[in-house]
Amino acid sequence: MVAHLVRLRFLILANSLKKSPWQIVAVVIGALYGLGILAAVVAGLVALSFGSLEVARTVVTLGGAAVILGWWLIPIVTAGIDQTVDTARLVTFPIPLNTLVVGLTVSGVLGVPGIVTSVASLATIVTWRNSAPAAIAALICAAIAVLTCVIGSRLVAALATNLGSGRRFREAKGVLIFIPLILLGPILIGLSSVLSSAADALPDIATVIGWTPLGAIWAVPASIAEGSYGAAVVQFLIGIVTVGILAVLWRMSLARALETPPHSAAVKAGVRTIGLFGVFPATPWGAVAARALTYWLRDPRYAQSLIIVPVLPLLLFFYSGSFGSNALLNATGPIVALLLALSIYTDVSYDNTAYALHLEKGVSGVADRLGRVVALTVFGLPITLILCIASVWFTDAWRILPGLLGVSVGTFLSGLALSSVISGRLVFAVPAPGESPFKARPGGGFTLALTTFATWGGLAVLALPEVVLAVIGFVTGNALFGWLALLVGAVFGGALLVIGIRWGGAILDRRGPELLAQLQAQK
Repeated sequence: MVAHLVRLRFLILANSLKKSPWQIVAVVIGALYGLGILAAVVAGLVALSFGSLEVARTVVTLGGAAVILGWWLIPIVTAGIDQTVDTARLVTFPIPLNTLVVGLTVSGVLGVPGIVTSVASLATIVTWRNSAPAAIAALICAAIAVLTCVIGSRLVAALATNLGSGRRFREAKGVLIFIPLILLGPILIGLSSVLSSAADALPDIATVIGWTPLGAIWAVPASIAEGSYGAAVVQFLIGIVTVGILAVLWRMSLARALETPPHSAAVKAGVRTIGLFGVFPATPWGAVAARALTYWLRDPRYAQSLIIVPVLPLLLFFYSGSFGSNALLNATGPIVALLLALSIYTDVSYDNTAYALHLEKGVSGVADRLGRVVALTVFGLPITLILCIASVWFTDAWRILPGLLGVSVGTFLSGLALSSVISGRLVFAVPAPGESPFKARPGGGFTLALTTFATWGGLAVLALPEVVLAVIGFVTGNALFGWLALLVGAVFGGALLVIGIRWGGAILDRRGPELLAQLQAQK
């Protein structure tokens, strides 16, 4: 049964790759990239064997503790990413609990993250090659460390699933997790600064971490190499007890999940209205706009585009401080306009098989394109304009406001035109409704990223006229070029939007059934 579960994991992976050759290409490129990182880590661990014992102990203990912590933390915010052998799918099968525990553990170890962690952990044997007892201990401890990672990750994932079964929790989590991701650059810079200033204290920190569940198992070979066999025994026992407690808790959580699988909360009866459908006109495009705007308000997958609005000014303010000028803040409006406008080229993919309703009711392609554009414009355009005005107010650069508005408006309208065409032509492997916003099919993220960069290039060409005029105005200080940029951005961008809606609508009318078939194949 254990072997069957492992085969099932790789069979599902292989079948998902057969759906698109681009996914195979993406997986190969991703594998090569991962191998490059792994090779660098292994080379670093080998290099540690030529350094001092204190440096090796510090790096291995702190690095190993960070790896375990990463394995434990990621499922909190990304539950649902790797559900190839999800417990919920195995509830109906009479699999013994202990067999299921072993099968899921082996499956986790043989996944790509598990294999990478295993190889890197085994490389610590070379780090301690100067001491035979320490090298032997490193082999044993590497296996225990990998089990600690995998079992702890499974436990945290199970707890996160139970705690986050409510829709509101998932929505809030989907929104909030993007904040540290967007601010990752400043966070890393700040962390590097802290580590640089506290470099002398790192050995002492590693000593303390070496007596915790996170770092004890990694510190055992170092203690043996130092001749502290008593400390090594205690640290080894801490590591064994840690993985044992994690296994027991995970088994209990798994048993509970099998006996009482999560279910959706009961809907409370009450007075309900038609919501936004009563606000927009009773027309096909009005219905599409109401539904699309409802998605923007309630679907956590759309939060990826919205969360950038309040966070981007903070990010640009941080980097402006690095350059000694706040001028970079003035780019907030155009950047937000670009990101929002291009966010709807995955709209049909986000609809998933619910797009069948458009075909069933005979919604025209133009009405579909227009409704989605209106839904985004209702809030996207005011946000863009407000950010432009706020940025020049903060930087006291009112002379560039007309040009800045021209670039922002032109980029927004041109981006909507481009998105209207692309979303009627291509289907992307995006998370399905109700799934984690982070969930990605093999290769899907690469395909989406490749299309995104190509779309950015196309938008750069479409927005070039107003950008050139605005830049000339910024450089020369001539206000006339700024007003011309605003005029060109509004008129030329509006013309492109009309063309994009009509062209994208025609494509959608022609390819509607084919798009639905592709969406159905992704389920």
